[in-house]
Amino acid sequence: MGLYSQIPLTIVRRSTTLLQKSQQWHPIRTILTYNSSSYCYESGGEERGGRLGFSRACTIFQVNGQKMGFGLRRSICDSRGGETRESMDYDVVIVGAGPAGLAAAIRLKQLSVDKQKDVSVCVVEKGAEVGAHILSGNVFEPRALDELFPNWKKQGAPLHVPAVEDKFWLLSEKHAYSLPSPFNNHGNYVISLSQLVRWLGVKAEELGVEIYPGFAASEVLYDDTGHRVVGVATNDMGIVKDGSRKSNYQQGMELRGRLTLLAEGCRGSLSQEEVINKFALRQQVDAQHQTYALGIKEVWEVEQHKHQPGFVLHTLGWPLKMKTYGGSFLYHMDNLQVAVGLVVALDYVNPYLSPYEEFQRLKHHPSIRPLLEGGRVVQYGARTLNEGGFQSIPKTIFPGGALIGCAAGFLNVPKIKGSHTAMKSGMLAAETAFRELSSIDKEPTMEEYYTALKSSWIWEELKSARNYRPAFKYGLIPGLAISAVEYYITKGRLPWTLSHGRPDHEALEPADMHTPIVYPKPDGIISFDILTSLYRSSTNHEHDQPAHLRLRDSRIPEKVNLARFAGPESRYCPARVYEYVAGEDNRLRLQINAQNCLHCKACDVKDPAQNIKWTVPEGGGGPGYSVM
Repeated sequence: MGLYSQIPLTIVRRSTTLLQKSQQWHPIRTILTYNSSSYCYESGGEERGGRLGFSRACTIFQVNGQKMGFGLRRSICDSRGGETRESMDYDVVIVGAGPAGLAAAIRLKQLSVDKQKDVSVCVVEKGAEVGAHILSGNVFEPRALDELFPNWKKQGAPLHVPAVEDKFWLLSEKHAYSLPSPFNNHGNYVISLSQLVRWLGVKAEELGVEIYPGFAASEVLYDDTGHRVVGVATNDMGIVKDGSRKSNYQQGMELRGRLTLLAEGCRGSLSQEEVINKFALRQQVDAQHQTYALGIKEVWEVEQHKHQPGFVLHTLGWPLKMKTYGGSFLYHMDNLQVAVGLVVALDYVNPYLSPYEEFQRLKHHPSIRPLLEGGRVVQYGARTLNEGGFQSIPKTIFPGGALIGCAAGFLNVPKIKGSHTAMKSGMLAAETAFRELSSIDKEPTMEEYYTALKSSWIWEELKSARNYRPAFKYGLIPGLAISAVEYYITKGRLPWTLSHGRPDHEALEPADMHTPIVYPKPDGIISFDILTSLYRSSTNHEHDQPAHLRLRDSRIPEKVNLARFAGPESRYCPARVYEYVAGEDNRLRLQINAQNCLHCKACDVKDPAQNIKWTVPEGGGGPGYSVM
C-alpha cells in the first residue's frame, strides 16, 4: 500500500480501531499530510497532486466497503513555497445535505449507474454531521421518496409511524374548540426529519457520493467573466476573533463543479445574499418577496399511557393575537416521543412579542399541559421557514447552477409540508444536470430544470395553495373564511392571486404604539428559561472565532432598534444571541453572543433595518440535532 502503510495510525482522530482491524482498506479521494509533505490520491492510488493539503472530516478511506471520514492535520503550499488555496473538481457540487441536496445527489448517481456514465458528485454540509442542522415538524408525505426509492420500506427508511388521526383546534386562553380538519394525512408518516436525512446520507454514500460534513460553504466562485458560478469555497478555520491565526489554522478550499446546486435551506446565505440578488432571480419572473415564519420545537418523552403513535394535532389562536399569523403542532412519534412546537409568522407588528415565550405559554394551555406533564424534554431547536409559496418562487436557475429545496421556497403552507417538494425539486435538478453533463459539445446549463419544475406536481400543488397564507394578512377570522372558500369550494382555482403584505422586516410598529408583554416565569417543569432550552439543542461553536453575525452599521442597534423598537432582537431570537447590556456609563449597548446561535436565521429576516448579516461560522459549529 506504499505511502499509506507508513502513516502512523495516531494521526487518525476517529475510527482508529476499525482501521487497525481492517484487512481491506484503500484510498478513495484524499489528501494526506505526512512529515511536512502532502499527497493527493484517488481510487487505485493514482497520485493527483504534489505538495497539497486537505482538512478534517473529508472522505479518506473505504474500509471493508464502508466510507470513513478522518481528521488529519493539513499543510498548504505550492511548488514555489507560497500559500495557495487548494481546489477539487467535480461534475456537480451541492451545498447542503438536507432533503433536497441529498435527493439530488442520489438521483445523479442512480442515473450514472443506469446510463453507465460516471458523474462525480460532492455534497458539502456545514453541520458537524449529516442531519445535525435539520429541524422540521414533521408529518412526512412520502410522494417524492416513493419516486426516489420505490422499495424504501425494504431498505429500512426511518418511516415507522403512520399518521392515524388528525385534530384541528381553535384555542382560546382556557378552551379548545374542535374545527373540521383541513389536513388529510392519510398515507403520511410522523417522523424525525434529521433521522431521515441521515438515512439518505448513507444511501448517497453507498452510491458513491462524496459528503463532507463539517465544512461551511462561505463563498460563491465565479469564472473569469464573473457571470457564471463555477463552485464554492469553504471558509478558513482556526482564526482568532482579532483575525490572527491559531496554530491549527486551516485554509478553506475550493470545490469546483461544472454545475453547482444550492440546497442551503431557508434563507441560505449564499442563495439569498449572493446568487438571488446578483442574478436578479426574483425580478426575472416578477416574483413577490419571500415571507417567513419562525418555528420553535421541543421533542418530549412522555408517559406511556399518554402516548398515541400517529396522533396529529394542529391549532390556531391563543397564545397569539388575532392579527398575528401562526399556530402550533403536536405530533406523536415512536419511542414514546412527542414533537410539540409553535410557528410564528415573522410579519408580526408588536416589537415586544417573543416567539420563544409565546411557545412556553402555549404548553401551559389546559388542553396541552396534561399531555406533557410527567414527561421530559429530549431536545430543543428553532428554524425559520419559507411561507411565501407560489408567488414568491424566484427564477430557480442561474449561469452554472440552480436553487433547489427551501433555498428557492417550495413549502406548501396550508399542508405545512415542504420536505416532499424539496426532494422532488432536487430530483428534477439532478435529471437536468445529468442530461447536460452527458453532452460534450456545449457548456452545461440548467434551463430545462426550470421548465421541468413548471410542468411538475410541485408547481400544480403550490399554485393551488397560493392564496391561503396571504389571506391571513387581514387577520385570523378573514383568513379562515377565505381559506375555507378556497379549500371547500374553489379548491385553489380562484382566478386571482393574492399578494403578500410588507416584507417581514418592515412590519414592526414603533414600541410606543404597544404595551410591553409580561410573560410568566418558567416553572422548570413544563416551561423553561432560554438557556436551559439552548443546552438541549447541543449547540456548540468554537468560542474564540470571529463572530459570524455581523452588523453592517454598528450605530443602528442603539440609534434605531433600541430607540424606536425597544430592542426587538433581544426577543425574536430564540437563543439569546442578542442582549442589550449596560456599560459603565449605564448606557445600553448591543452584545452579540454568537456562540449561542441556532442557525435559525430569524435575525437575518426580522431585523428592521436589515443591519444584521448572517454568515457561516466555522464548519461543524451550531446545533447538534438528532431527533428533530
